[in-house]
Amino acid sequence: KLRFDPAQGASGSKDGGAAASQVNAIEQALDKVSNLSEDKVLRQYLALLGATLRTNYWRTGVGTSGAAGPRRAFLSFKFDSAHIPGLPDPRPLFEIFVYSTRFEGVHLRGGKVARGGLRWSDRPEDFRTEVLGLVKAQMVKNTVIVPVGSKGGFVLKKAPPMTDREAYLQEGVDCYRDYLRGLLDLTDNRVGDAIVPPPHVVRHDADDPYLVVAADKGTATFSDYANAVSAEYGFWLADAFASGGSAGYDHKEMGITARGAWESVKRHFRELGINTQTTEFTCVGIGDMSGDVFGNGMLLSRHIRLLAAFDHRHVFIDPNPDVAASFAERERLYALPRSSWADYNQKLISAGGGIWARSEKSIPISPQVQEALGIAASKLTPAELISAILKAPVDLLYNGGIGTYVKATSESHVDVGDRANDGLRVNGAELRCKVIGEGGNLGLTQLGRIEAALNGVRLYTDAIDNSAGVDTSDHEVNIKVLLSLPIADGELTEKQRNTQLVSMTDDVAALVLRDNYFQGQSLSVSGRMGLRLLDQQQRFIRFLEKQGRLSRTIEFLPSDDEIAERRIKGIPLTNPERAVLLAYSKMWLFDALLVSDLPEDPWVGTALARYFPSVLKEKFGTYIERHPLKREIVATHVLNSMVNRVGATFVHRLMETTGSTPSQIVRAYLLAREIFGLVPVWQAIESLDNVVPDELQSQMLIELGRRIVRATT
Repeated sequence: KLRFDPAQGASGSKDGGAAASQVNAIEQALDKVSNLSEDKVLRQYLALLGATLRTNYWRTGVGTSGAAGPRRAFLSFKFDSAHIPGLPDPRPLFEIFVYSTRFEGVHLRGGKVARGGLRWSDRPEDFRTEVLGLVKAQMVKNTVIVPVGSKGGFVLKKAPPMTDREAYLQEGVDCYRDYLRGLLDLTDNRVGDAIVPPPHVVRHDADDPYLVVAADKGTATFSDYANAVSAEYGFWLADAFASGGSAGYDHKEMGITARGAWESVKRHFRELGINTQTTEFTCVGIGDMSGDVFGNGMLLSRHIRLLAAFDHRHVFIDPNPDVAASFAERERLYALPRSSWADYNQKLISAGGGIWARSEKSIPISPQVQEALGIAASKLTPAELISAILKAPVDLLYNGGIGTYVKATSESHVDVGDRANDGLRVNGAELRCKVIGEGGNLGLTQLGRIEAALNGVRLYTDAIDNSAGVDTSDHEVNIKVLLSLPIADGELTEKQRNTQLVSMTDDVAALVLRDNYFQGQSLSVSGRMGLRLLDQQQRFIRFLEKQGRLSRTIEFLPSDDEIAERRIKGIPLTNPERAVLLAYSKMWLFDALLVSDLPEDPWVGTALARYFPSVLKEKFGTYIERHPLKREIVATHVLNSMVNRVGATFVHRLMETTGSTPSQIVRAYLLAREIFGLVPVWQAIESLDNVVPDELQSQMLIELGRRIVRATT
């Protein structure tokens, strides 16, 4: 009450020392507590109160009106996570906890400008643990976009039975709305250039007006509900608050997440000398054709020989598929309003194949299936058959589903934290596929990825492969923020804006897919360099550790002793490990560039216009310079372009050799790039995809990299 009652005054207390005096009195009283466990619990509560930054306890009225009336039916608390003792790593910058008798929710943010999905969780006992794992992946994924990672989730506490689907869904929607109100209750607003604090909220932190959310598991169709709450609060982001609503980009219709993952798939196969768009290849998958990521993914090449797939309902096996007929049937299923593998025309399935419910007691295994999956059993349970599918000797394992299916030999199923799939999960060392495409999240543990890579499987990470979805949402948000300026000036109507958004769909997709292409290229080229980069990578890891930015334990990066052992054995960092370094280099550089004057440089600032579709520069060029996130967009665009070209360790290496600051090195790199006209040279090399061997392209890019190091120095 002393800290947060608005009646106590703007500082949270008429007497600034009253709250501190109360804390001192409590601490003295705690000295008298004899039981150690009780003392620890009480001190934890006290620390939590001290780490609390805002609460909506005193808020009344609809939205931001602040009108008199009853208080909220839910409580929100915003915490400074760094000051909460015992909180598991990685710690977000801020956390909001929303409590109600009907639901509970959390929202974790890695930075002040952050975005990520909100999920309707089915894990009431440990949903914060679930969200924490997701925000960690989101932080890595968001290196291609302006905001850093955030993630949220809520669980129902008094839900109707799921058998009453309509009532159950309505309770979920109602609680989702209140969950969002709980978040916006504690969020500052922007009116013009002024920041407006929420009414009846005492703030113990700086201005904090940026809150953007996205769809996630269970909330895929909830964006319009979220934007209605945004309108209720008069929130400055309006319908940019939640991307993908009725006036936004439909990710499934665009197929953007799958298309981004397919850039990684094509890259891996190019390294093998295979063009996926002209050459047949075998595939097994996780998902079904009604799903966005799996459905779109299985339509991205007419040369996919889909031997088997499974979802939570069925197992599908076609041991010797007719490529053209099976593609057409998958296309038909995808076009249905709802479908499952049971809707597949079984007359088109090759001899020995079929479709079985996962509730079957056992499934007969034909000789054709034995050959296709490389197994000898004549009968398997559904779980055993799915394990066999995961371990099949195929070209591609494509994950477009939900769940964690691959772990490391050193991990237990308890370590994974996905009990539903314990009975069928396999180890990375058991995989016999050549390539993995991760359209879905968390399909493999990081240790599982590393183990698979050490055994010859080509893969990156889910954060690399499926970043196109979040990248598209970020472009949508920033375009809407930009176009809100001419709308405010009366130069554009909302209807005209919506038409403009639709007309730029292909342009936005092209910008997003470039990010996927170049991240894959960066990892591929650094992979070709292998052991030559290991010393630089080791020094960079040590640097990030000393900065307090990286924990090898959390990110599963090798210790110095393990690196020394790998050096002796001739084993470089794997793709999944280098993907982590790529992400951390971007996160570190983003912070370094934001505190410098680089984003203000008019020449560097030309990157701002290149972030947007060219038509916006032509029509609304004068407004682009006024974008509220101008500095963040410039920093993100510049560092992504540079790091994807010259690698994760480039800036740190030149800091060591020249003593220059990151912003000085970035400026020197940009000058060298322009002086030597490297962009058209890079483009000429990239035009040779599937024309010359990938190894030759990589060698050309590596040679250019050496030259730009010398030119930048």
